[in-house]
Amino acid sequence: MVDRKLYLSDPEKSIEVGKKSVSQLLDDMAQTGFQGKRLGEAARIWTEMVQQKGLTIFMGYSGSLSTTGQWKLVRWLIENRFIDVLVSTGANVSEDIMEAMGHKYYQGTWLANDEELLDAKIDRFYDIYADEYDYRELEGLIREFAGTLDTKGVYSTREFLNRFGEYQWNKNVKSITAAAWKAGVPIYSPGLIDSGYGVALSLLQRQEHKLIRLDQTKDMEELGQIADRTRTGVVYIGGGVPKDTIQLATIIKSLSEGGEEPTPHDYAIQITTDSPQWGGLSGCTLEEAISWGKIAADSTRSVVYCDATIALPLITQAMSERVTKRTDPPDLSWVFSR
Repeated sequence: MVDRKLYLSDPEKSIEVGKKSVSQLLDDMAQTGFQGKRLGEAARIWTEMVQQKGLTIFMGYSGSLSTTGQWKLVRWLIENRFIDVLVSTGANVSEDIMEAMGHKYYQGTWLANDEELLDAKIDRFYDIYADEYDYRELEGLIREFAGTLDTKGVYSTREFLNRFGEYQWNKNVKSITAAAWKAGVPIYSPGLIDSGYGVALSLLQRQEHKLIRLDQTKDMEELGQIADRTRTGVVYIGGGVPKDTIQLATIIKSLSEGGEEPTPHDYAIQITTDSPQWGGLSGCTLEEAISWGKIAADSTRSVVYCDATIALPLITQAMSERVTKRTDPPDLSWVFSR
């Protein structure tokens, strides 16, 4: 006979209205159901991660979210070492720079007349507008920096973005990459040229005959070494290439040594709007990753099916209320001395 107590041991608790912090609200949500429960769990898991000693926290940052008011949250997470390694699309670590340079994005509507926007040189990101001329200034800054590099060199995206971060910091452009340079947080971008970086570097080659070469194998080797050396946890904002790159870093050691033991992540959170039944990685469950040795079977994990522009601000604010300062982030200075 089934033991009913196994199923009826954890009562749901309805949320009550009252004066409370975002952290308290998410605690209350964690005791409910559906995605509210998942969101509360994710905040709890990420808080636990930053309190763990010897844990390296990766973040996968996908899509084009920096245009939607999210980039300062990511910069804050870097500055406070709530993440230790960032793997991002090129868009997210370029389009933040435009605002950091003093330009603005504008609220608009997804029902806009796009022919009129084209004529007016206004770019649309769903319901956000950008001035195309401001965007060209952003690409111009990337090109200006790239023009200072030795064309005989070969750079990983981490090396390229780290140097670019220092370049921006010295120009008082306090972007994600600038903050990462200052904080000693490595950033990798496996799809870097699928963004304003690709345009800037192509124009540099076409017009000034300067070819900047990027080696993404160097990126993967470094990521594999980071995963080898410490316990790890992951936060995936969306999915796509950043997510899979971080996942793959966990199995490089076992494959290179001909063994069978990967170094799976002990903690995992994903915020996504994608569903698993289509077979794509962005919707792939964390449980599926267990079969690859990318996520530990006994890991602490949660997937939140929610728009990142809703979930990320709430979780980040809650963590700022819960943890005053991370006291024991991993020392990754060895990465930059390679």
